[in-house]
Amino acid sequence: MVRAAVLPAVGAPLETVSIELPEPGPGQVRVRLAAAGVCHSDLSLATGVLRQPVPAVLGHEGSGTVVSVGGGVTSFAPGDRVVLNWAPSCGECHFCVALEEPWLCQRANAATTEPYARTASGEELYPGLSVAAFAEETVVPVNAVLPAPDGVPLTDAALLGCAALTGYGAVHHSARVRAGEAVAVFGVGGVGLATLQAARIAGAERIVAVDVAAGKQPLAVEAGATDFVLASDTTAKEIRALTGGVGVDVAIECVGRGAAIRTAWNSTRRGGRTTVVGIGGKDDTVSFSALEVFHFARTLTGCVFGNCVPSRDLPVLAEHVREGRLDLSALVTERIGLDGIPAAFEAMTEGRGGRALVVFEED
Repeated sequence: MVRAAVLPAVGAPLETVSIELPEPGPGQVRVRLAAAGVCHSDLSLATGVLRQPVPAVLGHEGSGTVVSVGGGVTSFAPGDRVVLNWAPSCGECHFCVALEEPWLCQRANAATTEPYARTASGEELYPGLSVAAFAEETVVPVNAVLPAPDGVPLTDAALLGCAALTGYGAVHHSARVRAGEAVAVFGVGGVGLATLQAARIAGAERIVAVDVAAGKQPLAVEAGATDFVLASDTTAKEIRALTGGVGVDVAIECVGRGAAIRTAWNSTRRGGRTTVVGIGGKDDTVSFSALEVFHFARTLTGCVFGNCVPSRDLPVLAEHVREGRLDLSALVTERIGLDGIPAAFEAMTEGRGGRALVVFEED
């Protein structure tokens, strides 16, 4: 039996209970968690914005140590330090093979729909985003496990599983920020803070952070922001004023709201790029006139998992960490236990703080 934070039903509060976790079957790995980040995507699963079979154990950003492996697993052994990968590519579908875009893999979350554990009463449990990291231990497919990089504390390495890769990828793969450009980042949560650091690493000259909470300004500045704008009806005008009336070359939206996407678009210069990282609701719409699409010649793109290939990008991020260019601990504003996840959800809903990190064991 292991302790886990269980979502009994969509919209219901999480319950910290003991669950029965089976030994890994063929092609599976059992991992003892060191840490798990509380991501806005977990909140979206809990509230029904994203689909998730229930009851479920959420949590998809995690790191830990291999406890045991199932039949046929030769790439990992007990004692190995690992980072969990919530979107493993199958390597066989059209997106993985023909398009070489594994971040859009059709089967990345196939394990989400398969029960992986049981409650003490015998009820089947599903793994949130295939990972189920809000638990002391989890069992995942072997392709959902990556070697934790050397020289990175295991608790910090949890952030590499989602926030850091997403922010880095949004800057380097989707928006393709170039040295000397001006960048605006909307939303200073865990992903937003990683995005600000990535923009600084990319050599952006002006980096404008935007958030609804004035208290996030110090966090934004520490992450690399040169300017901070409090979100309002005049945000786009303020950003254009900071850039000589032109607008930023790149706007990256990390909130997941139609109004924020529209403001990010309005803040971007003619011919600039607007990248949407945040996950919004299906009924939250954004509209553009046909004339403005032509006139501004801007590019609006979605961005899934930062368009990252974890096996390729994780070593790059690790080197940035080792060289002091990327500070993973700066994304974390609170370290909590499993019982603290509901409060972390509430803080995200209210726009407070950066990333809350569930810590099971310190390095």
